[in-house]
Amino acid sequence: MTRKVTERQRAEAAGRFSENLAAWFLRLKGFRILSQRYKSPVGEIDIIAKRGRLLVFVEVKARQTTDDAVEAISHKNRQRVIAAANAYLGRNAHLAECDMRYDIIGIAGWRVHHVPHAWRSDD
Repeated sequence: MTRKVTERQRAEAAGRFSENLAAWFLRLKGFRILSQRYKSPVGEIDIIAKRGRLLVFVEVKARQTTDDAVEAISHKNRQRVIAAANAYLGRNAHLAECDMRYDIIGIAGWRVHHVPHAWRSDD
């Protein structure tokens, strides 16, 4: 019996690949991954990582080019990440003392483009 793979399943697999590639990229930069695919009632964060006192909330996007991937993050998407980050901090109060930032990682095939400080919570 052959199983037909739907477009949604293909997109889900591509998304997981991109997030895993981004997580390994961050590990190579010395980050510890605290959470992948963190979901809260107010939003989702692809990767939450920590290095020393730095806590990073990362949005991962995959497109044909890394520039297209970085540009695909809308203001609404950023606001959801910020809301989810606040929810995460509410459940992990011990991390509230950390320096925090919001990053984007754009993926195109095996190419990775990391944009640290992509936005601030008051943007």
